[in-house]
This record gives sequence, structure tokens and C-alpha cells, in this order.
Amino acid sequence: MRKTSPYELYNKVNFSIPQGTSGDCFDRYLVRIEELRSSINIILYCLNRFPMGEVKAVNNKLLPSRLSMKSSMESTIQHFKIMSSGLILPEGDVYSAVEAPKGEFGVLISSNSRQYPERVKLRAPGFYHLQGIKTISYQHLLADVVTIIGTADIVFGEVDR
Repeated sequence: MRKTSPYELYNKVNFSIPQGTSGDCFDRYLVRIEELRSSINIILYCLNRFPMGEVKAVNNKLLPSRLSMKSSMESTIQHFKIMSSGLILPEGDVYSAVEAPKGEFGVLISSNSRQYPERVKLRAPGFYHLQGIKTISYQHLLADVVTIIGTADIVFGEVDR
């Protein structure tokens, strides 16, 4: 996804997409290791080109600091207005996706020009890996299914800690 429809700086970064040849669990492990190496190269590229200095909005009307909110009533009012009003989204639907560690993470927002969206739908990446288990594990032993699920990186839920 970072190659076909790049976002942010991915069109400027030179990276490879690791691909396996045999499709077994060990092959998926090797692909995962190559993905880690590729991710480290992307991180190093971005860190080396990160601008020096403070990374924060200078406009205090948009982003009042905690210190100014404790001493300035105007900053406190501005903060309250920003946090309570929400965003007014234009009417229509928009779908945006990014590449997550487990696949495509997508967000669909439907709006009817009001303060809050009419509908928000999240597409979790790991859930869709479950659909391929039947095809991947066809004619394998039951003991192999555990390893296949582990390498397909399926997450059924999140544990609150």
C-alpha cells in the first residue's frame, strides 16, 4: 500500500517489499524479519531528515499550553471552545487507509454537515486474516493450524491492562 498509493513521505523513501516464495510458516517468518529490516530503514531515513528545533504550533490561539491555561482566562476559554465544539465535517463519505503492522487499517467517516460524524467505521487489519485460514491450512495437520494462526498474526481481541 505504501508503494501503490503513498502517503506522507513514502514516495520519497526507497524501500523494498519482502515477498516469500514457498508460503509456509518459515517463509512467513522470513518475510516478517525482512519487514522489520525494511521498517528500520524507513525510520532511519525519516529520523535523518527530521527538522531540528521545536515541533509545536506557535499559534497559542489554536493550541494553548498548560501553563498559559493556568494563568490566562482567555487560554482556558479557547481550550474549552476547541474541545467542546468538535469539527464540522463536509457532507459525504471518505475512506482513508494506512498500512499497519498487520495489514490495512482503514477509517470510513460518513458526515451530514453536522458537528459530529453520522457514522464512523474502523477496518481492523488482523480480523481479515482469519478468512484465509481455510485456504492456507487446506490439507495440513491440525497441529499445523496453530503455527499458521501464529504466523498469520491474527488478533481476535484486545486485552485491557
